[in-house]
Amino acid sequence: MSYLEGRYNYVIVAVIALLSWWLVKLTIIDSITPQEGVMHSADYFSSGYTKWEMAETGELKTKLLADKMVHYKDDGTIHLDKPVMSFYNAKAPPWVIQSETGVVSADGKTVFLNGKAVVDRVKAEGVTPLTINTSNLKVNPEISYAETADWAELISLPQRTTGKGMKLSYIEPIRVELLAKVRGKYETK
Repeated sequence: MSYLEGRYNYVIVAVIALLSWWLVKLTIIDSITPQEGVMHSADYFSSGYTKWEMAETGELKTKLLADKMVHYKDDGTIHLDKPVMSFYNAKAPPWVIQSETGVVSADGKTVFLNGKAVVDRVKAEGVTPLTINTSNLKVNPEISYAETADWAELISLPQRTTGKGMKLSYIEPIRVELLAKVRGKYETK
C-alpha cells in the first residue's frame, strides 16, 4: 500500500466518524423536541366531580356531577365521564340531563353531551313528567336550551312522540320541537 492510499483511507474513516457524530447529535435533538401528541395533555383532573352554581337569590341554579373530569390546558376544554346536569327552578322539579360522556367548551357556555343522552323531569303538582331519549346533545345552560340533530323520543305517558332533530327550551314556557319525520302515539280518556 502506498503512502497516498494510506492517507486516503484515513480521510474516509475521518469523514465516516464525523457523519456518525452528526447523526447521533441529530437523533438526540429529535428525542428532546416535544411531540405533537403530548401537546394535548391534561393539566388537572378529578374523580367524583361536583360543581354547583347558585342564582343571584342564593338558591341552587345548576349542579353538574361526573364520575371523572379532565381539564386540558391547550384548548381549555373539560372532558367528563357520565355527566349528570341538573337545572333547578323554584316552581317545578329540576330538569336532569345525563349522557355517556361530555365536553365543556373553554368559555363554559356550551356542553356537548356525547353518546346516549336522557333528559328527564319528574311529576309534581301541576307538572307533567317528561323523558326525552336522544343522543349527541348540545346544551347551552345560560339560555336553558338544548338541541340535537339525532333521533329523539319524547315520553309523557301514555303519549310517545319520535322525530329526527330536536330543540328544547327548558325554561318557562317549556318548548320542545321535533324537526323532521315526526311520529306520535297518543291516548285520550
